[in-house]
Amino acid sequence: FGLAQHSPSPVGSERGGRPPKGRRWCLQRSRVAKMEMRAGVPGAKSFANRMGTKKCVRAWTAPARRMGLRVNLSMEKRPVQSQSVSKRLLNVANGLEVPVPGAVGGRGPVGERLRIFSGTSNRPLAQEIASYLGIDLGAIKIKRFADGEIYVQVQESIRGCDVFLVQPTCPPANDNLMELLVMIDACRRASAANITAVIPYFGYARADRKNSGRESIAAKLVANLLTEAGADRVLALDLHSGQCVGYFDIPVDHVYGMPVILDYLASKRISSDDLVVVSPDVGGVARARSFAKKLSDAPLAIVDKRRQQHNVAEVMNLIGDVNGKVAVMVDDMIDTAGTITAGAALLHEQGAKEVIACCTHAVFSPPAVERLSSGVFQEVIVTNSIPPTVENSFPQLTVLSVANLLGETIWRVHNASSVQGLSGWS
Repeated sequence: FGLAQHSPSPVGSERGGRPPKGRRWCLQRSRVAKMEMRAGVPGAKSFANRMGTKKCVRAWTAPARRMGLRVNLSMEKRPVQSQSVSKRLLNVANGLEVPVPGAVGGRGPVGERLRIFSGTSNRPLAQEIASYLGIDLGAIKIKRFADGEIYVQVQESIRGCDVFLVQPTCPPANDNLMELLVMIDACRRASAANITAVIPYFGYARADRKNSGRESIAAKLVANLLTEAGADRVLALDLHSGQCVGYFDIPVDHVYGMPVILDYLASKRISSDDLVVVSPDVGGVARARSFAKKLSDAPLAIVDKRRQQHNVAEVMNLIGDVNGKVAVMVDDMIDTAGTITAGAALLHEQGAKEVIACCTHAVFSPPAVERLSSGVFQEVIVTNSIPPTVENSFPQLTVLSVANLLGETIWRVHNASSVQGLSGWS
């Protein structure tokens, strides 16, 4: 292969022969094989199999890392664009070249034009997404002045780049929404080629229709604000209703977080004969029906309730049989937990032996934590679309990550691939 040692002088180059296949050669070539597999180079996997199993490859690279042959993927010097992927990897392995951030990542070949920036509302989730893609979060400065105004400065060049801004509009909703709008404006003025607003939790989604006269449809207003700020696309997770997609005049990729919860429930190995999926209200029947179909085609029950005023609900009746079964209550979000807690109490009265609450967005406005931890639920399963806090934690709470789901969606959008059926949800 004409490889060079870690020192400047190449091995065997003066004699013009092949380098000796000793310990140093194996260490370097195994590192290249591992990086080629990550980058999707054809034939890399078969070569790694000839060298040994993946465990052997990792074992061979461990001594190399101890000898100081570590490759620093955080450096920003760019290689010559005309070089092939294999040539770049060989040069990186020999210390002759510094890799591009994201050029070789955990997901595979990620474009050099991809940039991910995070707001202040859920930076841990954005960091997990970037780690899935094998790149670093972009450098951005966000601060608030004494009067509450927001200042945003992108601290690296994004001219011509495909930019993804991760910012859920969770509480405080107004501050986080305004921060997202200012971030979009900053990226637009920095000549980004495409700007995608990644919104794991879309605030104001419940204001999607007029229930009475002289009410605003705030979901449409927020959609207009995002469009006018300069967003080219929106990536949203579990919108409150599908009609919110139609409020946008730009493309919207709507993915669902329930498959993440389904995988977790499948790992619990609950007998399908003991399961029943419960919708906490009539409006969530379609969601619960799809959830039950994916969950071993479990039976469905519905809690009929009548809402007297906002955030206050009264349970009226139960449609379906839950006697002696594990009831799984499914909703898109839990706010004050009044609806789902009252429904769980009714399920216990009807003979359910266990009640498990599942939702994508854990808003947890007071007094949600007190209600959820009162003993009516054996487990409360949520995702990290809204960052979990110490104040909102309790023993029954289980938090699942949607970073891989969002990271895969971002990768497909960036590479112009289809995201239909990505969540396995319909």
